[in-house]
Amino acid sequence: MAGYKAPLRDLRFVYYELFDAETELTALPGCEEATEDLVMAVLEEMGKICEEVLEPLNATGDEEGCRLEDGQVKTPKGFAEAFRLLQEGGWLGLSGRPEYGGQGMPSTLLSMAGEMMCAANLSFTMYVTLTEGAYHALDLHASDAVKERFIPKLVEGVWAGTMCLTEPQCGTDLGLVRTKAVPVEGEGADGGDGSYHVTGNKIFISAGDHDMTENIVHLVLARLPDAPPGIKGISLFVIPKLRDEGGELVPNGVSCSSIEHKMGIKGSSTCSINFDDSVGYLVGEPHKGMRAMFTFMNSARLHVGVQGLALAEASYQKAVAFARERLQGRSLTGAKYPDLEADPILVHPDVRKNLLTARAFIEGARALTAWAAMAIDHEEKHPDAERRTEADDLASLLTPVVKAFQTDLGFEAANLALQVCGGYGYVREYGIEQHVRDARITQIYEGTNGIQALDLVGRKLPAHMGRYLRRFFHPVQRFLTAESQVAEMQEFVAPTAKAFERLQRATAWLAQEGMKNPDQAGAAATDYLHLFGYTAFAYLWARMAKVAMAKRDGDDAAFYEAKIATARFFMQRMLPKTGALFATLMAGSEAVMAFPDAGF
Repeated sequence: MAGYKAPLRDLRFVYYELFDAETELTALPGCEEATEDLVMAVLEEMGKICEEVLEPLNATGDEEGCRLEDGQVKTPKGFAEAFRLLQEGGWLGLSGRPEYGGQGMPSTLLSMAGEMMCAANLSFTMYVTLTEGAYHALDLHASDAVKERFIPKLVEGVWAGTMCLTEPQCGTDLGLVRTKAVPVEGEGADGGDGSYHVTGNKIFISAGDHDMTENIVHLVLARLPDAPPGIKGISLFVIPKLRDEGGELVPNGVSCSSIEHKMGIKGSSTCSINFDDSVGYLVGEPHKGMRAMFTFMNSARLHVGVQGLALAEASYQKAVAFARERLQGRSLTGAKYPDLEADPILVHPDVRKNLLTARAFIEGARALTAWAAMAIDHEEKHPDAERRTEADDLASLLTPVVKAFQTDLGFEAANLALQVCGGYGYVREYGIEQHVRDARITQIYEGTNGIQALDLVGRKLPAHMGRYLRRFFHPVQRFLTAESQVAEMQEFVAPTAKAFERLQRATAWLAQEGMKNPDQAGAAATDYLHLFGYTAFAYLWARMAKVAMAKRDGDDAAFYEAKIATARFFMQRMLPKTGALFATLMAGSEAVMAFPDAGF
């Protein structure tokens, strides 16, 4: 079985040649030292950890899974040691503020490192990324006292984090949350310090319990006694599994009652967590918990989009290695390797089409991820308020697309890689069947992809009279206009312009018809999101082709020629799907909604 290799060359191309991160990131306050040389050195070291430590634990972690023993979750063999390796190396505080003991690196670096970690071992990486998400939510919304109590431990990596939203009766509709929080009265460790007693049950909590850190910090949605009904009555609390009582960590009424037995990501514990008068602390304002939790959720959604990219990359690498080695039949146009008893299956058109489809998705997704990641750094750190707003608008618009489009196509790419390997792909030996199983959840958690599509159509498009959308439409239009007369760019610009025109027409139709009948928007939402995703990829692929054509006569000619060839494949073999997507969504909702309920 081929081992994972960190795609450092393509990461450098996307972030530093396409998006000029050397200029864009080092100009941000606090990121002056995040030069290309430093960032790539960091990534090279992380790549070694992924290749040598995390990936060897991926298959064994899948086979062993997690287990619940006497109320304590035990992670697969080697996970705890790998977590300590990251902790001791300072990896868990990579983007944490220096005042908390972190290294203050940009979120963009975290995104690049996260892709490699997810490709090497998604189950393990979830424990890391949830801790990072808890840190960011507390950093932006918690009081100074709460920050001081929890953040340094999270950044150090001796404590881990989770988010606790779902309950048995509510998933997407968080207005149905029943977990209760009441103020603690009196003096002492639990009283007089703004603490609360929280009681309730949360389910499907990723990394909800484990044996890799001395403590786990849960961010929990709950209701105060005076909470108004629905989503407007939700508050957010931070609740440690063990609370500090006079310098000693003691049980805090937090317990894991069960773990899920799942299709994939078996090395990640998915827990039912009970809170029984657990002491917690309010994060942000009362009844405004969703505002703070969305910080966590949005970062998680972007990270899940990275998971789709990463699992496609890991699957693609295995499939390419197999296609080079597997001898089967002869090329349709005559033997290409006459000295061998048969040609490698890499010569066959269908195999090449499958591999190129996965490759074009992966490299397009890496570019879209980079665009979103750099927007987040600008939103968080740029000194100009207008630039921060522009960056926040773009990141908000791209978030549902990155999450849903990249996981839908990432799952498809993993399946194509399995198909390339045939029966060998279907068995465990080559590892791709695990990637397929792991990838399937990415379309579901952190808001199903249908919910992401509704978010794009129902919230992001109309927001601020279409302001979010202009952050995407305007740069695409400027690029197409600038390149429209460049002869060598026409094979990339013309199809991109056609897809962009379809997207504009679909957007106008949705704005008009969705106002008349919300079912029109609901029925079209997923097709529209995919149309948006393909158009965004086309814009980025055209830009990547332009960069590559300017450099293809240099020392790295083979890399740039492959980039141009992949861009050509995307334009000719994948982008035409926008025609079908446009026709489907424009058909409206009648055929969907007219079918009688009793007929199902």
